[in-house]
Amino acid sequence: MTFLRSAARFLLCTAIFYLLVKGLFLSGMVTAYIQQIILLAFIVILNSLGLNVIYGFTGQFSLGQAAFYGIGAYTSAYLCTVFRIEHWFPFLPVLLVSGLAAGLVGYLIGLPILRLKDDFLAIATLGFGILVRVLLDNSDRFIEVLGGPRGFVGLPRITNLELTLFTIAFLILVTRNLIFSKYGLFWKCIKDDELASTVFGIDTTKMKLLAFSYGCFLAGVAGALYAQLYTFLHPSNFDFLKSIDLLIIVIVGGMGSITGTIYAGFIWVGFIEGLRIILPDRVGTALGHHPHISYSIDDVETLRAYHPERIPFFGDRKNLGKHI
Repeated sequence: MTFLRSAARFLLCTAIFYLLVKGLFLSGMVTAYIQQIILLAFIVILNSLGLNVIYGFTGQFSLGQAAFYGIGAYTSAYLCTVFRIEHWFPFLPVLLVSGLAAGLVGYLIGLPILRLKDDFLAIATLGFGILVRVLLDNSDRFIEVLGGPRGFVGLPRITNLELTLFTIAFLILVTRNLIFSKYGLFWKCIKDDELASTVFGIDTTKMKLLAFSYGCFLAGVAGALYAQLYTFLHPSNFDFLKSIDLLIIVIVGGMGSITGTIYAGFIWVGFIEGLRIILPDRVGTALGHHPHISYSIDDVETLRAYHPERIPFFGDRKNLGKHI
């Protein structure tokens, strides 16, 4: 009953939020660009939620989330192109298939690499992400329509406010239900002490695979929504720096916090897009001439994410994830 009451409150808040945002869209108070950024923020939140399941709740340090994001995006783009899907209702099965494709790849990849831990797992998932980027760059060699380094062009725009918001709301409820089920309890136990979890009879390999696959599934669904929002895909949209962005959102929002992920997702997307307007062109030019500067910044953020107990801003690591 507690879950049903909280789910009802969440759906009511979602409906009110939808009416407010829809009213803003129809009133003309926000430009088409801002509308697109709002939809992007929803998609980023869904993708970050997948990483939060993997890292925040289960403690598996992954840097390959952007790869599964790209797998979902390219799967959706290919299916919509082949079957000429241009409306939201026939797009729903494509949305599911895109998520399942990313989840299946995550399961197959997770079988060998989830035996690793900590920074070794991070390096393995980072390597997989780079491998996917290389495959997408050369994808036109085996499927011409994928475009390869030219990008995948001519996609129909299907993603809208209703489809995005209610898909994410549904998946947030599913995720919350999982977290408060026995599976969520097993994930938290594994994060706290994997050896002790094994001693108490938890199949840690199975549970880690489940969390990893489900997190990849959410990334695949987010990728499908992204593909039909921007109508153009390029391999550079899914490089490992996108995984760093998602990792920052999870850390800043709070590891193991669904609500924090939502807030941090909006803040981070607004911050990044705001920099495009606020910062002068010479800053972007300087970073373009010195790419090691931007890489160093991301490396620092990764270190903070991996050792949050050493950074006062993130607080005590033991207390993270207690509240959702």
